[in-house]
Order: sequence, then C-alpha cells, then structure tokens
Amino acid sequence: MMLKKTLTLIVLSFAFSIGFAQIFNPTKWSTQVKTINESEIELEFTAKLEKGWHLYSQFLPSADGPIATEFKFGTSKLFLLSGKVKENSKVVKEYDPNFEMELNFFKDKAIFCQKIIRKTNDAFKVSATVYFMVCDETKCLPPEELEFEFSIPASASNATLETTTSALPTETNNTDSAAAEEPVEVVAKTEKVSENAAIANTKKEDDKSLLGIFIAGFLGGLLALLTPCVFPMIPLTVSFFTKQSKTRAKGIINALIYGISIILIYVGLGFSITKILGPDALNEMASNVWVNLAFFIIFMVFAMSFLGAFEITLPSSWVNKADEKSEKGGLIGIFFMAFTLSLVSFSCTGPIIGTLLVEAAVNGGSVGPITGMAGFSFALALPFGLFAAFPGWLNSLPKSGGWLNSVKVVLGLLELALALKFFSNVDLAYHWGILTREIFIALWIIIFAVLGFYLLGKIKFSHDSDVPYVSIPRLLLAILSFSFVVYLIPGMWGAPLKLISGFPPPMFYTEGWSLSTGTSSSVSTTSTDTIDGIDKSHCPHNLPCFHDYDKAKAYAKQVGKPIMVDFTGWSCVNCRKMEDKVWIDPRVMSKLANDYVLVSLYVDDKTELKENEKYVSKTTGKKVKTVGNKWSDFQTARFKTNSQPWYVLLDHNEQELNQPVGYDPNIDLYLNFLDEGLKEFKNRNANHQ
Repeated sequence: MMLKKTLTLIVLSFAFSIGFAQIFNPTKWSTQVKTINESEIELEFTAKLEKGWHLYSQFLPSADGPIATEFKFGTSKLFLLSGKVKENSKVVKEYDPNFEMELNFFKDKAIFCQKIIRKTNDAFKVSATVYFMVCDETKCLPPEELEFEFSIPASASNATLETTTSALPTETNNTDSAAAEEPVEVVAKTEKVSENAAIANTKKEDDKSLLGIFIAGFLGGLLALLTPCVFPMIPLTVSFFTKQSKTRAKGIINALIYGISIILIYVGLGFSITKILGPDALNEMASNVWVNLAFFIIFMVFAMSFLGAFEITLPSSWVNKADEKSEKGGLIGIFFMAFTLSLVSFSCTGPIIGTLLVEAAVNGGSVGPITGMAGFSFALALPFGLFAAFPGWLNSLPKSGGWLNSVKVVLGLLELALALKFFSNVDLAYHWGILTREIFIALWIIIFAVLGFYLLGKIKFSHDSDVPYVSIPRLLLAILSFSFVVYLIPGMWGAPLKLISGFPPPMFYTEGWSLSTGTSSSVSTTSTDTIDGIDKSHCPHNLPCFHDYDKAKAYAKQVGKPIMVDFTGWSCVNCRKMEDKVWIDPRVMSKLANDYVLVSLYVDDKTELKENEKYVSKTTGKKVKTVGNKWSDFQTARFKTNSQPWYVLLDHNEQELNQPVGYDPNIDLYLNFLDEGLKEFKNRNANHQ
C-alpha cells in the first residue's frame, strides 16, 4: 500500500510539475488571537482555498493516502496547550478514486483552533508550524510547511486581536536567492482588505483585457466583410436562402443557422488553438524569441499577400469536398456552406485571423483565442442574419469594385507595421541594436505616409484600378494617416508618443545604445551614477536603477530605503505602457528616484550567464542559463507568479511591504501603492528602534 501511495503522489505531483509555467497558489492563510477569559486564549488558523482545490483534514483513515494536515507548537513555560487542534469547518467525506479510499477534506475554507492556558500576565509569543497538502481533481501540490508566530497581549480582553503573521521559508541548502523557494503565501487579517481589493483589481483587468480582445475581434470581422473574398458573397448567399426557402420565415431561419455555423467554425478554431498549444504555451508566447521571430515572418508574408504579391490559398481539394457536403441540404448542408465560405475566403481572412489569434494568445491567456474568434465570427455572421430578415437593405449595399482591393492594400500596410513589433521584441531580447527606437519610428512614418498617399491615389499597386477622384471616406482616412505621421515625427527626437506606448522600443534603446551607456535624459544625472550596480543604460527615463537584486538589496540597507523590484521584459508591451504613462508622471518618478531603490529585472534577457552561475531550478527543474532565466526563476520561486509587469515593495528583510501590483495605468492608484509601502517601511523601522 505504501508503494501504491507513493506512485499515486508521484503521478499527481507530476501533473503539477508539467504545468509549472502556470503558478498555482490556491491557499491563503490568516490567523487570529482570541481572548476567551483571563486565562484561556484561542489561536485560530484559517485557510481559504480557491475553487476546485481542497485541503485534507488532520484525521484520515489511513497513512497510505495523501498527507494529513498537521500542527506543531513550540514549547514554553509561559503557556500550556489545552486539548488538541479542533476543526471548526464543515468536513467533506468523499471516496477518492486516485487513492482508493474515503477521504476527509475541506473546500473553500478551513478553520483550525487551538486553546492555550496562559501562565503569565506579561505579553509573550507562541510559535507554530502547519504541514499540509492541497489537491484538485487532477493534481496535487507538493506538501508545504509554514511557520507562524502569534503575539499574545499582556492584558486580557474579550476583544478579538488580529496579528500580522508571515510565512518563514523552511530550511534549505540553496543559497542562491534566485532559486530559493518560498512556501504558500500567508496573508494576515490586517492585510485582508487591501489583498481582496488587489485580487478584485486583477479580475477587473482580466475582464477589460478580454473585452478588448472581443472588440478587436469584432472590428477584425467587420474588416473581413469589406474584403473582395467576402463582401460579394453577402448578397449571393442571402438571396439563395430567401429564394430557395418556401417561406420568408424559413429563409430567415436558414440564414440565422448559416450565421451560427460561421460562429461555431471560428470559435472552434480558437478553441483548437488553445487545446493544441495549451494555456502555458500561450502565456509564454509574448516573451519567446523564436515565436516572435516566426510571427514577424508570418506577418510579413500576410502583408505581401494583401499588397498583391501573391495569394494565400488553401488546397482546392478542401474547398471541393466542403462544397460537395453543402449540397446535401438540411442543417448539415447549411453548416458546410458556411465552412466553404471560410475556406474560399481564407486568402483575405487568413491574415486578419492570424493577427487576431496572435494578439489574443499573448494578451488574453487560455481564453483569448476563443474570445477573439467569438468577436470576429459574430461580426462576420451578423450581416447574413440581418439582410435575410430585411432583404430590402441589400439595395443599399455599395457595388463591388476596385475599392475592395483598396481595403486589402490598407490592411497589408497595417500588417507591415505590426510585423516590426515582433522583430523589435527579438532585437531587444538579444541587444542587437538593429531596430532602435528612431529606426522603428522612422519605418512607421514611412509606412503611414505611403498609406496616406495611396488613399489619395498617388501610389498604385498591380491590382488597383484608376482613382478618378478622391471620395470623402478616402480623404478622411488620408487625413488621419498624415496626422498620425505628424504625431510620430517628434518621437525621432525623444517625444514620449503615449498614443502608441508599448509598441516602439523603450526610450533608452536609441542610436549608439549599449549596455554600458545610457542616452535618455528624463532625469538629471546625479551622484548615483558612480554607485556600483546602478546602470541607467536600460532604465526607463534615465532613472537610477539596478539590474542585480543582491546589489540593490545591499545598497538599500546602506542608504536606509525600501526596495522596489520591477519584474519586466524587453518584449512586455504593458511594461512599456506603465513606464510611458505612469512612471513618467513627475510624482511617480520622484518617488522612484528618491524614496526607493529600484531594481529592474528583465525576465526575457538572453544574455548568457557565466558557467559557474548556471544552475538547475528547484521550482521548474529546468536549467537556468541566461540572465532572463535567472530573474524569471526568482520571480516564480519567490513571489509565486510569472507575469509582467509585477511590482513588489520590500523591506530590508525582503518581506513585502504591501500587496504587489501588476499592470494598472491609473496613476493615482500607483501613487497610493508607493505611499503605502513607504508608510509601512517607516512603521517597521520605528518598531525596531
């Protein structure tokens, strides 16, 4: 039985280890000290669990199953334990097929209480450890041991006293801070309000991100409707349904089924992308050099196709087979009519779909591609249902003509501009210095100037027809394009260009840039330039910052300032947005420059580590070979997250001053975050004096 238990735990833990890129932190612990009477005190542990996870009881039917929760208390002459730890939450009893036994565990929340008898009227402390294991239906996390310290007040009171506790890391032989593992985060009751608010903020940002992806998909679908592969199909398809159906109602129903089929096909595509690549791979796309290089090539091919160099088409056998199936009639026939449209129109919709899938995958996580395709397909299907319900509207549709090819050319130029972003990500990660900020902006200026002249009819491509006059829509779009060019020009000389923050390389990545010299001048040069470890060559706005955590920590102790750890990335769009929109605010910049010791750690930096600095991560099991690997592993092991940007405020004992924050372009909230950290840092220093 012990062998069977071991094998089961290995299998469930393996399920955890292969998903290391998604950092699981399903348990939040908090503590309370309750005074019952003059001599009795109750120590309460509360574990809050994320949905789907469960924590095992202290009392399990057999040692051959999972790890039971266990509490231990330090001995002292100042108190006595009264009885054993009680479980004050509802225990779930279910048969677990993985361990082949009935198990006792807690869902959502578990409360454990231990009574003690005080033997002194003076204040004292009680140390305790909890050893526990959590699982869901498919995996178990490795057992954890956390240490707590309860502060017992000197005078008895019936009021509930809340203490701030921290999880102390268990003993380890690893001395490398980048590889040191930290147990499940312990959050005190005093931090509950701010923590809940920060969880709420993350969900709000996720919702906003998905809404943005849906809207982008919807707009992409509208653009696809205006391409020569799709637009002419609208009146033909709607006329087919209305004429072939016996009644108008039947025609509308068939057209709606056709539209729903389009939605199912494209949402199915997004779902397949997620399943094939997996959510972890999708999350890593934004910083993977080879993926970015592949996207650059793909986008260039898409751009050339839209500009008329060639057509991207699927095998004709696929189209013929789908067309044969569509002749069967009924629901299956209508579905394959929609499928045929998807295949035939691929030369126009493929680049749009590819763009959406890439952006949705890197910005929307595991549900991004599904959300993006839902928006795209809804826009694509909408006119078929509407025109079937109101066939008279077909007369108001513009006639097909050369303007449809103009739409393709416009999209091709936009694809060309987007392709540069992916090459920029690779260039930044390897510090090639090829696509610096000036060159990137110069290329965008040329691309959008060409777009403006094209819309005015001054430039023509091979498939374009003559433009006898400039229509009002073309004129307005040309004005918009030239206005954007004028907006970009000051960026060649250092203007921030907030409208496109996150797309061009950062402001310090300019002509003549190197890892040892900086060029930005947003903050005046100070005496910090001579301090060992401070390197402004790749610090936003020329802020004095470190790129080595240990040097930053030592300097922070020397000058008596708290540390701000900035987990960032060369290819992180949201990192650049925070720097260009939030950090540039004079109040924020002043605090970062004067009140904190800033250390910016680039998790995708491809600079090779020295051989004696390479190691195998205890968190992921992978070899840490580059500077980016090191800081990514440090973030994962120490702070249980792998997303960027991620801002952490620490005291000199490397304890968090408040709840870390991620991407949020609200300047006032970011200022509050910095002010809270400073206040807490001063309070802790005052208490230790």
